[in-house]
Amino acid sequence: MDLALLRTFVTVHRAGSFTRAAALLGLSQPAVTSQIRTLERQLGRPLFLRRARGVTPTTTGDELAHKAAPHLDALVEIAESGLDDDSSLRTLHLAGPPEFTAERALPALTELTGDDGQGFTLRASFGTAEEALDGLAAGHHDLAISTARPRGALLTATPLCDEEHVLVAAPRWAERIGPDTLRLKGAPALENLPVVEVHESLPLVARYWASVFDSRPAASGAVVVPDLRAVLSCAIAGAGLAVLPRYLCAPALDQGTIVTLHEPAVPPLRTYFLVVRTGTLALPHIARAHEWLRRAATIWL
Repeated sequence: MDLALLRTFVTVHRAGSFTRAAALLGLSQPAVTSQIRTLERQLGRPLFLRRARGVTPTTTGDELAHKAAPHLDALVEIAESGLDDDSSLRTLHLAGPPEFTAERALPALTELTGDDGQGFTLRASFGTAEEALDGLAAGHHDLAISTARPRGALLTATPLCDEEHVLVAAPRWAERIGPDTLRLKGAPALENLPVVEVHESLPLVARYWASVFDSRPAASGAVVVPDLRAVLSCAIAGAGLAVLPRYLCAPALDQGTIVTLHEPAVPPLRTYFLVVRTGTLALPHIARAHEWLRRAATIWL
């Protein structure tokens, strides 16, 4: 059986679409369709049922994907790593949001980068959820951390942990508002305060306002910086209020350099997902990193 046909088949199975698979493989859609038909003729059975949107694997298709995918992934990894590499360690390519990846995932995974024969070398890249998932689907990454759950069969997502969002500012802003004003007036009490955010659209503040106050923020960003760690630094310096993950600002809260402006009964939460290409958990280094992060997340707050 032609390995090229199997590779195309597995890509279609994961993507759930000839069009999506063609884009991932760098082929035309007619070429992908022709290869799948050839494989179906060789096997004497249909592998996919054509739907209005994409394709659905038959029982035979699912069985073949389950058997073939892990071996194809292993062959691809061997080809990409090269046979003349003296290192016994495999490389894990991780993608995720810069702050969470830097503060949580990388410190946990560095424990697995030893030379005990079971470790791996680690390469990380930062980006948005869309960038991380697109790169994972295209084979540029082995593992992605995302705040968006992907659709389709190409990627498999496992809930990793929830992060709590808190409304914070330097103490002088809390003193200016007063201890009871926010409780009595709600969001209008904050309208005249400057805002520090990661984007002009105020994604974190808007989500907090919608969840807690059932409204939209009236203010615009006074300082916009594309990194939550920079947002925290600006908030500590007194630039304005910010909505931040509790894990990121907990040390500053303990030190009193910032304070919480509001403690809702049900705080806003955001879920992180650990995402792999379907079938790649059969590869030992990816499976080990996946399980290690899941265990580490049980103690993350």
